[in-house]
Amino acid sequence: MRTLVKSLFIIVIVFIHAAANAATTVYSVSVDKPISEVYDRVYKSLEDARFYVVFEPNIGNNLSGFAERWGDQYNQNKLSAIRSMVFCNVWYTNQVSNKDPEMLALCPLHMTLIEKGGRTTALFARPTVIAADSPARGILQEVEDEVIRAINNAMQ
Repeated sequence: MRTLVKSLFIIVIVFIHAAANAATTVYSVSVDKPISEVYDRVYKSLEDARFYVVFEPNIGNNLSGFAERWGDQYNQNKLSAIRSMVFCNVWYTNQVSNKDPEMLALCPLHMTLIEKGGRTTALFARPTVIAADSPARGILQEVEDEVIRAINNAMQ
């Protein structure tokens, strides 16, 4: 009987650990294409999903101005590009504000594209992680799913 209880306990712990890791904090997807081929497709895919890009910081260009000043602390991962998109869907923003105004801290959303060795990776912080206990979690799950779908469509 004790062996059975221990086995069940171990199985439960394994499932809890797997579930906790199933949805990571940052959604990440990569494609073997340079950022120059991917960026416009991601932008268009977000806008097709009605997430309108309101700001496009080219972080890599901004950082490059500090290369000499920072010396060996500059770009240690040898990223060849870092670009971000700040975007919003006002309908979802209204829905989130109706459920939990504190979750407006997520607005607007953003994602970052990085390139290394001709491979581009899209990074998106999952809003549901922040909203885990929020009344707005359901609507933010919809937002997250739509944004991830738009990213995946563009990254094919």
